[in-house]
Amino acid sequence: MLITPSQLVDEPLPLDESIPEGIIDYAPDIRQTRPLKVVGKAELILEHRGPKEIVEDIRLRAHLHSRFQQLCARCLDPVTQPLDTDMDLIFRPSGVDDEAGERAISEDETEIGYYGSSGLLLEDAVREQVLLTLPGRMLCQPDCKGLCPHCGINRNLATCECAEKPMDPRLAALAGIDVGGKA
Repeated sequence: MLITPSQLVDEPLPLDESIPEGIIDYAPDIRQTRPLKVVGKAELILEHRGPKEIVEDIRLRAHLHSRFQQLCARCLDPVTQPLDTDMDLIFRPSGVDDEAGERAISEDETEIGYYGSSGLLLEDAVREQVLLTLPGRMLCQPDCKGLCPHCGINRNLATCECAEKPMDPRLAALAGIDVGGKA
C-alpha cells in the first residue's frame, strides 16, 4: 500500500491491512506463518522551515500482529515466534535533509526514516519494524545442544558416536592463553 502526503492533507488515513504470507521478504531464515495485521493510522505532519519551506512528514502509528518462524541458531529447527508490537515512526521526503559536508544529528533525527518521491510503501516500513522487533538469534530451547560438527546430527534428538576431534597441534600453544574473565 502506497501512502502519499496528498492522501493525508484533509485527515489521517486509517490503516486496517492484512498482509498475506509471502508478500514481504524478511530474511532467508524468517518466514511469516499467518497474515500480518496492521491496524492504525498515517497522518501528515507539516514542518515549517522558514517562511517558505514546508516539509511534509508522514507519521505512521500502528499495531502489528502475526506469527513468524525462525531457525534455531544451534540446531536449525524451526521455531515459531508471535509478533505483537506497536510502531510509531516518522518519515520525511528523501533529499530534504541533504546538506553539503558533514553535520551532527540530534538523537531525535535518528528516529526519522525517509520516503521516495512516489510516497511511503507501507510494506517497507512494516518489514523494517518486524526485523527490528524479532530476536536476531532464536533458540528452540535454552539448553539446545545444536548439531554435531562432525556428522550433522541434531543432538537434541539423538546422540552420535563422533569423537571430539583432537586439537590441531599448531594451535595447541593458544590453549594456554588467558583471555581474562574465563573461569
